[in-house]
Amino acid sequence: MTAAATNLTRTTWELAEGDEIAPGRTALKRLGGGTRYDAYLAFDGDMHSAVVCKVVRPHLVEDERVLRGLAGEWEMLERLNHPVILRGFDAVLDGARPHIVLEHLEGPRLSSLVRRYGALPAEQLVPLGVQLCSAVHYLTNEGVVHLDIKPSNTIMGAPPRMIDLSVALTAQEAAKVSGTVGTDAYMAPEQCDPERLGPIHNAADVWGLGVTLYRAATGVLPYSRPGPEDAPREQRWPQLVEAPAPLEARIPPAIADAIMACLEFEPERRPSPAQLSDRLEAVLGAMPRPRLARLKPRL
Repeated sequence: MTAAATNLTRTTWELAEGDEIAPGRTALKRLGGGTRYDAYLAFDGDMHSAVVCKVVRPHLVEDERVLRGLAGEWEMLERLNHPVILRGFDAVLDGARPHIVLEHLEGPRLSSLVRRYGALPAEQLVPLGVQLCSAVHYLTNEGVVHLDIKPSNTIMGAPPRMIDLSVALTAQEAAKVSGTVGTDAYMAPEQCDPERLGPIHNAADVWGLGVTLYRAATGVLPYSRPGPEDAPREQRWPQLVEAPAPLEARIPPAIADAIMACLEFEPERRPSPAQLSDRLEAVLGAMPRPRLARLKPRL
């Protein structure tokens, strides 16, 4: 059996430190992966820097659909340039190990932070919301819909960063979607049932942002957890039939109102990213400024 044939029978690369991903690009450690890709922290010799390589799994390197998806993600990365959106540096779209090279970001995912430490305080939540609004506003102006804004796609760096453009579409493409796309718990109603509630446009990203901020503020979703993929529609996507639960009384009304506005069932009733940012900026401006305690010299 040839090496290429052997690769097609494996489902993960299992690269060790120092193994070559491509000439001048070597694996450092595996970071994780999904059904189609392995993600590796790698060293890129040309940039002399750590990067992340998103590598098509070995048994899928000849799958045209997977390769088209990788090429589409690279096109989005090349097209977009914003401080809060992950950058891409290179792409190898064929050969033994098709992959894209991504910026390596320091910091935990928002999902991990909330799971470990609980809800974010307002002093952290509001600036996060403002930064994410800027990214969604930019995407809107660029005619792109992310379609998968969620805590696990938010890296809590300085600034926070929005990652994973693997299902992002142009506004024209999104408006033609007839199937489901996204992560069930963070999908807007029109993403869950585009034929009945569509078309999908950038208001779906405002919904995803609203659920993300709700989760960050409380540690829970605003409705029941989604059911399995084979469940009836209303069980798989409770957001189709359940009104979002009111936010806890401890959350200042101005913050709660801004988040809940994102979760309006009708897309046209949700604020634009700029409008949401203005509301959160007003909250941020009213917050007490941090002050250093006055230190007295010891005599």
